[in-house]
Amino acid sequence: MKIDAPTRLAACALALAGAAPCLHAQTRGPSDDVVRIGVMTDMASLYSDFSGKGSVEAVKMAVEDFGGKVLGKPVEVVVADHQNKTDVASAKAREWFDSRKVDAIVGLVSSGTALAVNEVGRQKGRVVIVTAAYTSLLTQEQCAPYTIHYQVNTTALTSTPRMLVKRGADSWYFLTADYTFGHTMEREAGEAIKAGGGRVVGSSRHPLNASDFSSFLLQAQASGAKLIGLANAGGDTINAIKSANEFGLTRGGKQSLVAMKIYETDVNGMGLPVAQGLYTTASFYWDRDDASREWAERFFKRAGKMPTEVHAADYSATANYLKAVAAAGTDDAKSVVDKLRATPISDFYARNARVRADGMLVKDLYVVQVKKPAESKRAWDVFNVVSTIPGDEAFAPLQGSRCPLLKP
Repeated sequence: MKIDAPTRLAACALALAGAAPCLHAQTRGPSDDVVRIGVMTDMASLYSDFSGKGSVEAVKMAVEDFGGKVLGKPVEVVVADHQNKTDVASAKAREWFDSRKVDAIVGLVSSGTALAVNEVGRQKGRVVIVTAAYTSLLTQEQCAPYTIHYQVNTTALTSTPRMLVKRGADSWYFLTADYTFGHTMEREAGEAIKAGGGRVVGSSRHPLNASDFSSFLLQAQASGAKLIGLANAGGDTINAIKSANEFGLTRGGKQSLVAMKIYETDVNGMGLPVAQGLYTTASFYWDRDDASREWAERFFKRAGKMPTEVHAADYSATANYLKAVAAAGTDDAKSVVDKLRATPISDFYARNARVRADGMLVKDLYVVQVKKPAESKRAWDVFNVVSTIPGDEAFAPLQGSRCPLLKP
């Protein structure tokens, strides 16, 4: 029997218990018959090698593996280069949400651009999934209802200095990129070092995309610190390590470098003789197990290089976002994020993972060390996995969190 609209609405009004299902039935499905995912990243500058075009390919792979449709409607991928500029990132996010009807933005390398788009997502009530920025502000003071921090954060990256302090590396000097990620990384690493009984004897701050590290390295050398922590990323980390080798900074074993964040692409660019021995914390390594290798080989055929943890996170985030849309029956931001928070995540990228109330994807992490040339068996075979860190140990607990979403 066909029930007309007035009768259906009247039936919905008869009982509070029936109201929600009736309204849900009317809003079910993608809002404009298309689910649009925006990939916003660094396409041409100092972070493009570990994100960039590889991030776009990873997202497209996830969409294709999902069948190119969700809820019977097409999934469309749009791409933009935020140029590592906060104003460019926020303007593009507003355009995408307002004019292009983008449902979710994935990517966002550099903390400044991630925080800028996070704020736009808060204002517009749209999904933002950060896969390539690390600042813990995303799940602390600036947490937003529909933002998920899918990647490692600066708190988790302190796993490496905590381990090294236990091994006797008790004096540190930081070479820090002069922007949000660098500042947060230096502060949180310093707190972890002091908590373990070590000390930070000084630091130098360099501009983003610095061309000359000589004066900063001379200050680090003069400090006499056992460890020089590189609180930077991408091209800045590569240039700092190369310069340190040219200076002979680590010659003689009195001082060592620690990259707070380094990627396979960085090591491949520098070469193992230059990068050997460096430690870092990683959420993914392509040669970790059969599942990671199988996906990495597929990615290599498309991108011409092995994936970084950012590329793996881009794929995983997109795939699990689409699963959540399918499970929710809609692309409504709240419904989708509620599904993501309610559903454990386990795939080739994330182990024992869950999205917490503050938006952090808590998962197992790994301390890795760059191999010596003689240990490497083939191209891109660059890391040894030193230890696995359970997610509950790697990420700060919710107790004491400064995320406004957690307040009663």
